[in-house]
Amino acid sequence: MRSALPESSSESGVIVVVGKFERNKDTIQELTESAATHVGKIAVIVAGAVRDITREIGDWVSDGIEMREAARKARDDSPVGTVINAEFDQR
Repeated sequence: MRSALPESSSESGVIVVVGKFERNKDTIQELTESAATHVGKIAVIVAGAVRDITREIGDWVSDGIEMREAARKARDDSPVGTVINAEFDQR
């Protein structure tokens, strides 16, 4: 035979009755806490990805700047005169 009480459990002879409202409140609370935890973990993943992407783009731009400067230095270092017997003739 079913009891008229919603739910009960016995702890040291004390009967604890949990009503429908409290069960619903507990369910909503658990779902909210779970959602907050998962959203927080997702935010950490996204923040890490943005950080890594930004670092890679910065490194790529730095490589381009270094290559441009190296090309400019190579162009500036080209000899002005004519090479004769491995010597520069300044004519």
